[in-house]
Amino acid sequence: MSKTVTAFAPATVANISCGFDIMGFALQGAGDIVTLTASDTSAGNEIILKGKYAPYVPSAFSRNSAGASIAAMIEYLGLKELNIQITLEKNLPVGSGLGSSASGAAAAVYALNKLLGEPLATKDLVPFAMEGERVACGTAHADNVAPSLLGGFVLIRSYDPLDIIPVSISNGLHCVVIYPHIEVKTSDARRVLRKDFPLSTVVRQSANTAALMTGLLTGDFNLVGRSMNDLLAEPRRTQLIPGFHKAKEVAMNAGAIGCGISGSGPSVFALCSPEVSAESVGPAMQQAFRSAGLSSDLLISPLMSPGASVINS
Repeated sequence: MSKTVTAFAPATVANISCGFDIMGFALQGAGDIVTLTASDTSAGNEIILKGKYAPYVPSAFSRNSAGASIAAMIEYLGLKELNIQITLEKNLPVGSGLGSSASGAAAAVYALNKLLGEPLATKDLVPFAMEGERVACGTAHADNVAPSLLGGFVLIRSYDPLDIIPVSISNGLHCVVIYPHIEVKTSDARRVLRKDFPLSTVVRQSANTAALMTGLLTGDFNLVGRSMNDLLAEPRRTQLIPGFHKAKEVAMNAGAIGCGISGSGPSVFALCSPEVSAESVGPAMQQAFRSAGLSSDLLISPLMSPGASVINS
C-alpha cells in the first residue's frame, strides 16, 4: 500500500550582505514542488525530474539534494524498509543564488515528515536538508534550507551544535530580487573567497551583522542600510556577476535601503521600505543588467514570507 504527499518549499535569499552563512529569509511566489510516494515494496528509491530546470539537476537519487536529504532522514528514523519515489518539479534555476538545491531538499523532507505523521518538528528537519546541500554544493550550510522550511527570517547562531533562531520582523520591509541569466555555481563562488582575513576586518563585519539585526528588529531602516556592507564575500564575488555594481548603484538611487548579492549569486537583492516602490527599483536594476548584456527575471516579495507547506496529501 502506497501513500503520497506533495509539498512546496520557497526560494530564499541568504547572507543578507554581512551575514555570511548565518542569515536568510524566504521569498514568496517561487520554489520547487516535491511529490513523495512511499511504499513497503522492494521497488527501491527513485527520483523523477520534471519542470523547466529538470535537465540541470542530477537524476541519481544519492546525488540529488532532495534524494540525499530523504536518505539522511530515513536513516535517522531507522526506516530502511521504506521505499520512496520522489517526483521533483524543478522550478528554480540552478546556480542562481536563490537557494535552488535548498528548496528541493526542504520540500522533500517536509513532505516525508507529513507522510510519516510528523514524527519530527519542522525545525528538526533542517539537518537532513543540510545533507542535501552538502551533496549539491559541498558544504552543509543552513542559511537557505532553514528559511525555506521555517519561513520568515532566520539566524543561525551556531552550526555545532546547530542553533537556529527564527526572527520576527514586523516592519513592512519588502525585497526585490533580480536573477540575471548566468549561472554561478556555489562551489565556484566559495572558491574565490579568501581563506583568512585580518582581525580588524572580522571585527567590522561582526559589527555590521549585529547592527543589521538591531536595525531590522527596531525598524531603523537607516541603520539597516548602513549595516549592509559585506567585507568578506561581496568584494570577491562581484567579479562573477557582470553589471552588479551598476545594478546596486541604480537600486540605491531609486530609494532602496540596501542592496547585495543573494547567496552566492548571481541574483541580487534590494531591501525596500514600505514608502519605496519596489516596482520602480526592480526595473531599474534590470536595465543595469541589460546594459551589461544580461536578460533577467524579477521577483518582489515581503520580507516575512511562509516556508514549506503541503499542497495535497
